[in-house]
Amino acid sequence: MTAASIRRMTLTNFRSYHAASLDLSGAGAVVLTGANGAGKTNLIEAISFLAPGRGLRRAALEDVAFSEGDGGWAVAAEIEGMLGLATLGTGIDPPAGEDASVSRRCRVDRESVGSASAFADHLRAIWLVPAMDQLFNGPASERRRFLDRLVLAVDAQHSSRVSALERSLSSRNRLLENPQSDPRWLDSIEHETAEVAVSVAAARAETVARLSAALAAAADKSSPFPAAEIAIEGLIENLLPNHSAAEVEDRYRDVLRDNRVRDAAAGRTLQGAHLSDLVVRYAAKGVAAADASTGEQKAMLIRMVLAHAGLIKGMTGAAPVLLLDEVVAHLDPQRRAALYDELSSLGAQVWMTGADPALFDDVAERAQMFEVRAGTIEAQS
Repeated sequence: MTAASIRRMTLTNFRSYHAASLDLSGAGAVVLTGANGAGKTNLIEAISFLAPGRGLRRAALEDVAFSEGDGGWAVAAEIEGMLGLATLGTGIDPPAGEDASVSRRCRVDRESVGSASAFADHLRAIWLVPAMDQLFNGPASERRRFLDRLVLAVDAQHSSRVSALERSLSSRNRLLENPQSDPRWLDSIEHETAEVAVSVAAARAETVARLSAALAAAADKSSPFPAAEIAIEGLIENLLPNHSAAEVEDRYRDVLRDNRVRDAAAGRTLQGAHLSDLVVRYAAKGVAAADASTGEQKAMLIRMVLAHAGLIKGMTGAAPVLLLDEVVAHLDPQRRAALYDELSSLGAQVWMTGADPALFDDVAERAQMFEVRAGTIEAQS
């Protein structure tokens, strides 16, 4: 097996779909065309819920329910996955009342599993969406989120660690708000914070190192998708190469303890893995990615996603499902043709969206084509 793929998918009360299904023939390109607002992105968002994490829009669970439905929703797919044929399903039940809590249900072969992390045993998915276009020029938080998504695609437990770090930092900040807090409580929470922070930073650093090597190995001066040089910068990440994890934890605990007064005044923790940044440079020109042109930035981002997909394939033995939302519309004909060739070489099931069917002429004969209209999906011959 060289690629995981979705064979059949059904949506119930999801976004603009009251009820919809589509059948697919396996790996290769899947093209969704239709007018803006027809529901193309909604469809690939549904697929993103079949991977660990919160989906490509990071939407609240109740917000993806069909507006005219009962508040519940479901996505299910029959897949050819890394462990063979399987059925994955996720969704929420209709709320029991206005104040009722909402929890996501996840199933594998119709058996309940603890979380969407279990889906990673069967299917990996990565995506590129228009919201990422400002990645290099935006705040560090967006690059951290992008990097965490890359890590999560190879380590299904990463989101749990990131969430644990956020909770630990929140607990510390609350204690610092009260000058009368018992120092022993702070010692305890800072011990936990340092342990989780180093774990998060180490996972990020490992993924960056692997992806950096993959980018270097795929570097081709003739490619329309230029190579990027990447690194991660942060207090903890800078220490990890030359110190053991235990040593870094001790050093970070010292930082937290020494900075209690300053952090209390700021109302937040001013140093740590929650502030790290993914640094990207345009290798050919030796400049920061933020200083490259818009077209160069888009091409670098595509190169990074392709390299990451290849990395996942090398690590797991199966190419991930790729979700490319409105990507080709912003490429010139040369880059579009090159992208289709690279995707074909990867051998992955790739979902692409676009308003203009003509953009996919070069790939139409080897793709499964669907037209999306309000709430419906129709196969095109």
